[in-house]
Amino acid sequence: MSTPTTSPDVRPGRLSPGDCASRFAQAATSPLTPAQALLEAERCLYCFDAPCTTACPTGIDVPSFIRRIADGNLRGAARTILESNPLGGTCARVCPTETLCEAVCVRQTQTGVPVAIGRLQRHATDALMASERPQLFTRAPDTGKRVAVVGAGPAGLACAHTLARHGHAVTVFDAHAKPGGLNEYGLATYKTADDQAQREVRWLLDIGGITLQQGHSLGSAAQLDALKQDFDAVFLGMGLNATHQLGVPGESLAGVLDAVDFIATLRQAADPSTVAVGRRVVVIGGGMTAVDAAVQSKLLGAESVTMVYRRGPGSMAASQDEQDWALKHGVVIRHWLAPLALQPHSGDATQVGAVRLGTQAVADGRLAPTGEEEVLPADMVLKAIGQTLGNAWLADTGLALSHDRIATDDDGQTSLPGVWAGGDCRAGGLALTVEAVAHGQRAALAIHRSLSA
Repeated sequence: MSTPTTSPDVRPGRLSPGDCASRFAQAATSPLTPAQALLEAERCLYCFDAPCTTACPTGIDVPSFIRRIADGNLRGAARTILESNPLGGTCARVCPTETLCEAVCVRQTQTGVPVAIGRLQRHATDALMASERPQLFTRAPDTGKRVAVVGAGPAGLACAHTLARHGHAVTVFDAHAKPGGLNEYGLATYKTADDQAQREVRWLLDIGGITLQQGHSLGSAAQLDALKQDFDAVFLGMGLNATHQLGVPGESLAGVLDAVDFIATLRQAADPSTVAVGRRVVVIGGGMTAVDAAVQSKLLGAESVTMVYRRGPGSMAASQDEQDWALKHGVVIRHWLAPLALQPHSGDATQVGAVRLGTQAVADGRLAPTGEEEVLPADMVLKAIGQTLGNAWLADTGLALSHDRIATDDDGQTSLPGVWAGGDCRAGGLALTVEAVAHGQRAALAIHRSLSA
């Protein structure tokens, strides 16, 4: 993981620890009070053929859990959520509900103000986790079958939990010091405060039948063959291990970082104010990772933060709510600009000092440069242009690949017998936490059927 090189323009401590903590706390979405939750739940029409449920990748019965909140049965509401999505607490915080369940809410159609489904989901799951008996599920009798899960991210954890509920013994192999994957390392600190990812992992493991082995990465075809020999089935949920490069001059200059590394460093810092940030930050990209990096740069005390994206607003992967969130925090969003070169600082040839950008336009249906250029000063450049599988050895395993991802059928079955895959490493999809959970659950059920045949 790369870390920023400190200089007068890239340094920690731009704000005092107290001011920094206050900024991050204010950026976090506050939970609903019991009275607010009750009023919001009563806005639900409890549709029989609910479009919100259909829009949820994990198929949560939204009207059912909201009705239980209205009835004061928070434990029952949480059960309804977690039956469909065992990571429902984190998804309630980070899922783009504005483009999924809330986008199709009948109240949205009628009045333009949907029921706050995500916040109600958080209300119910938080109440359960704070209760004396948070565990809702019991493990089925041991089947004697053993499954290896590679990756302790959302897909792997959901797969492991579902398999354990069906009585299978699961070993989860993960390369990181902490389980959780992107929930632990890749999300903005203010989205999952109070150690949310680890609290959720502890709840998942509490069902029993799941062994976690950290510091283990899958790095060769021989290792995969060994897993196939030692276990009755294998699930690959290792995410994406590499980032796309800009491919422009100056990319190796100090101060040029991958946004995912910047976010991970911040997530693991006990005190955010100790994380170095530039005075003038440029974030290249238009997705949620770019927004998370840009907003957090502002919260750390950067004087100016600019996101640059090569297409128009409607093409950005970040939702409109995410874009508005960035603007609210003082981030400037520039469109139709692509990086041409990262230029060195005038006083230090090893440090980035500016980004040279070229204007883009759509001509004959294709994006093309117009020939116009501009230079944007930058002490830190954060690259957020997407990730890639990054495991060249997978081609030696016999796994079919598609668009640099593992090809599977709808149930996650790969081209190798006994091997399933899900989450970001699987071809196709939305690259969302909630979809990774859905992948893990669906693959687990397919594995269960296979092992029970």
